Amino acid sequence: MSKTLKDVKVGEKVTIRRITGTGPVKRRLMDMGVTKGQEILVRKVAPLGDPIEVNLRGYELTFRKEEAENILVE
Repeated sequence: MSKTLKDVKVGEKVTIRRITGTGPVKRRLMDMGVTKGQEILVRKVAPLGDPIEVNLRGYELTFRKEEAENILVE
């Protein structure tokens, strides 16, 4: 099974391998700068795991668990 952004621990830096999902979901992630090869640093995860705050391209972004499951990382 592939590792997704949802599985990454706080303080870990990972590289985006692939974006899954279809149509508007994938398009929205790509519009936010989530593209293959970009590094993501996980800054915070809420107590119940939702949302996840990350640093990407110098921006602070927040993803819901459902969105984070669409981002495959290594």
